[in-house]
Amino acid sequence: MYLTSLPFFLFFITGIFCQYDYEPNPDFSYYFSMLELSSVCAPECHCPITYPSAMYCDDLKLKSFPIIPKGIKYLYLRNNLLEGIEDNAFENVTDLEWLILDNNQLKNSNIKGKVFAKLKNLKKLHINHNNLTEVVGPLPSTLDDLQLTHNQISKITPNTLEGLVNLTVIHLQHNELTEGTLSGVFKGLKSLLYLDLSNNKLTKLPTGLPNNLLMLYFDHNQISGVPDQYFQGLKVLQYLRLSHNKLTDSGIPSNVFNISSLVELDLSYNQLKNIPTVNEHLENYYLQVNEITKFSVKSFCKVVGILAYSRVSHLRLDGNNITREDLPQETYNCLRVATEISLK
Repeated sequence: MYLTSLPFFLFFITGIFCQYDYEPNPDFSYYFSMLELSSVCAPECHCPITYPSAMYCDDLKLKSFPIIPKGIKYLYLRNNLLEGIEDNAFENVTDLEWLILDNNQLKNSNIKGKVFAKLKNLKKLHINHNNLTEVVGPLPSTLDDLQLTHNQISKITPNTLEGLVNLTVIHLQHNELTEGTLSGVFKGLKSLLYLDLSNNKLTKLPTGLPNNLLMLYFDHNQISGVPDQYFQGLKVLQYLRLSHNKLTDSGIPSNVFNISSLVELDLSYNQLKNIPTVNEHLENYYLQVNEITKFSVKSFCKVVGILAYSRVSHLRLDGNNITREDLPQETYNCLRVATEISLK
């Protein structure tokens, strides 16, 4: 129900109560409280009556920030023409928790002062599809979700992410990042679980990753190898993607992917000729579109027995030079729980 219809609605239901001789003084406090909360919304934006702490200012071709009233915690300014943020833009809403600025024209040079650091309760900051050339900062320690995809980011100042003890998710895919700009910048992020660096310009894997990562994505880069014991400190890593790179056998140490916690490994669209060895606990293994000509059971099972077998359920080998006739007989004992083995 829209705000403009409320007075008529209140008059209408009052008439019903009088007509049927209901209680003469009904309690309309709920409706008036909703009216009061919704009335603070910026006139060009929309604040749902049922969710008055959220303000939607999407698709309005805005070139400047609207007046943001007190009480707003969730601010959406997607698909506008914003180029900058003034230092006092959020003075009235220092308790803002979500700030969504996707699909604008924001530039680092036009983001003034410590505008984000002032938001002491900010949890989510999304600035996807803008014109940023470096990661914004300083940022408040309350932040748990940072998304800066589809920009032109080529730089992360070393201390930009320092102290973000609550940061759980970082999306940096589709930027211009190289391994040199990433070295050590994530090291102190003790809560970081998800890091996506896909579609950048990495030729090597960055150093100094936090050891609590669960999901790590490097798809669509130019990585040719993995340093020996690179993942040794990542004791809880479950999902690793390195598809669409330039990985070769010579760049893969023998046991670098033998990670006991790993559930899914994607090495598709590379230049591998052999199947890298994985731990028996791996469940999903993607190797399609490589140059593999040989199937080795030892890549999956050190030994095969009653209790010794691979947990792989999905194995993709299509787009290689291998057929079902190339599979040794012990393959089916090793991969006894596999529900899908793609070879075509």
